[in-house]
Amino acid sequence: MTPAKPQRPARRHLGVVVAVTIAVAAIDQLVKQLMLNWLEPGVVHPVIGDWFRFYLLFNSGAAFSMGRNLTGLFTAIQLTFVVGALWFGPRMASRWEALGLALVAGGALGNLCDRLFRDPGFWVGHVVDYISVGGFAVFNLADAAITVGIAVFILATFATELKGGGDER
Repeated sequence: MTPAKPQRPARRHLGVVVAVTIAVAAIDQLVKQLMLNWLEPGVVHPVIGDWFRFYLLFNSGAAFSMGRNLTGLFTAIQLTFVVGALWFGPRMASRWEALGLALVAGGALGNLCDRLFRDPGFWVGHVVDYISVGGFAVFNLADAAITVGIAVFILATFATELKGGGDER
């Protein structure tokens, strides 16, 4: 019996990274389209009193609507991040690091699709935001995936370091 050939490190987590990135972006775009069909811009739809509500906005900036005049720069950063994540994600030391990076990449890709294909035009489109919680900024599913992905990546990186470098598959 021949021992199984170890997978090349450069592609160890390729399937996870590609599948999660595409799934997050696709689900984000689907939910955004549902919200665009259901909600009126600027009209609050309470779900749990004033604490959780749907509130449709179009964001030209980054998180918390910062940098509203830098839409093109944010588009370039998101595109660069998605390409970089697809390149480096499969090379991560652990599948959890790869998953965290893929969640961030999927969120970035979801918002990148808005910037490329929504009004006011290619490369400068506005991101569709619709979730409002408490006094926090209005955000979307892609933003949530980015936040969760960062947390998963950081925790996985610490866990990998504690285990001694991470040859986990």
